[in-house]
Amino acid sequence: MEKLYTASVIASGGRDGHIKSSDGTIEFDVRTPKEMGGQGGATNPEQLFAAAWGPCYLGALAAVAKNQGVDVSEATVNVQVAFNQDGNAFVLSAELDVHIPGISHEETQSLADKAHKACPYSKATRGNIETRVTAV
Repeated sequence: MEKLYTASVIASGGRDGHIKSSDGTIEFDVRTPKEMGGQGGATNPEQLFAAAWGPCYLGALAAVAKNQGVDVSEATVNVQVAFNQDGNAFVLSAELDVHIPGISHEETQSLADKAHKACPYSKATRGNIETRVTAV
């Protein structure tokens, strides 16, 4: 495996803390959402994970669609990452709602499934968190 790029972020303070990237392009506070008993008012790890997964997934979608001659430049994905309690454990789950204008629902679902198989974030989570990918 050839490493192409490494992102480096220092986190401190846990869910009510601060993060900063090594290159300084990211620096902000994180807060526990009000829905989880926190103060809210800042981003949280689940939003950040969804924000990272979305563009990566769309890159995979573009790659698989290109092989089939389909233009997905106007495609969108709504990534929802949930923090759940399962008995005494906390687990994540995810939903990816994929929209590709100008093609059928069935073709969108087919491309969405192929992108999910190709996306590095999808691969990293496969078998680890419950994930649903749906054409919308």
